[in-house]
Amino acid sequence: MQKRLIYVVFVAGALLGGGYYLYRTLRPSLGRSVRVVEWIRNPQAHPDWAVRAGTRCGADTPFILPTDGFIGYLWDDSFRVGHRHQGIDIFGGSDVGLTPIVAAYPGYLTRLPDWKSSVIVRVPEDPLQPGRHRSCRERRHAGARRQIWLYYTHMAGPAGNSFISPDFPPGTYEKHVEAGTRLGYQGDYSGDPNNPVGVHLHFSIVLDDGQGNFRNELEIRNTLDPSPYLGLTLNARQSDRQLVVCGK
Repeated sequence: MQKRLIYVVFVAGALLGGGYYLYRTLRPSLGRSVRVVEWIRNPQAHPDWAVRAGTRCGADTPFILPTDGFIGYLWDDSFRVGHRHQGIDIFGGSDVGLTPIVAAYPGYLTRLPDWKSSVIVRVPEDPLQPGRHRSCRERRHAGARRQIWLYYTHMAGPAGNSFISPDFPPGTYEKHVEAGTRLGYQGDYSGDPNNPVGVHLHFSIVLDDGQGNFRNELEIRNTLDPSPYLGLTLNARQSDRQLVVCGK
């Protein structure tokens, strides 16, 4: 009887601990999801929630905002156990193919041949760490500079019809773009026509692999917190559930 009681107490403790962990992990993003749904349903009711493309949120920040809309999800948000969001999601509040997306910083754009909704821009020198290298190996391949990549995605309709600018057709490599260059328009492409993701831009800052290539953007360890680059609190662990707009 005593052993059974100990077992019940142990299981109950584990369930409570697991439930608390899930609550702490998922609470911020769940709270943001409420606002995302509210924004998508009626963006006109919340003009003060929006950011504007081309805005620089701080005199010393290197990047401009890449699109209009509501910053709904942040870097390191969690939508399910084991998931960590690798960038930020900005929801335009319009239909697909209407909200422009611009380059946040100058660099060299690549669109791989099979990319329907994505482009990536190589920035030869991290503007926040000029002259820094991450390793001797990286120095051999990229000089003394830390190279980063800016990834933009969901620029297609649910069936994969691309909204990327015709200036960047599939198979584009190393085409120079200035900050503010039109890259395309927001879409909701997820790779599955039956599962659109909501009209938005996913933007992330990806690390170089030390050999002049970008790392796998799907893993958060290969990305950087975009907060200091954009002058906003875009780290989910720091922002909790407050609105993220310039001036707040």
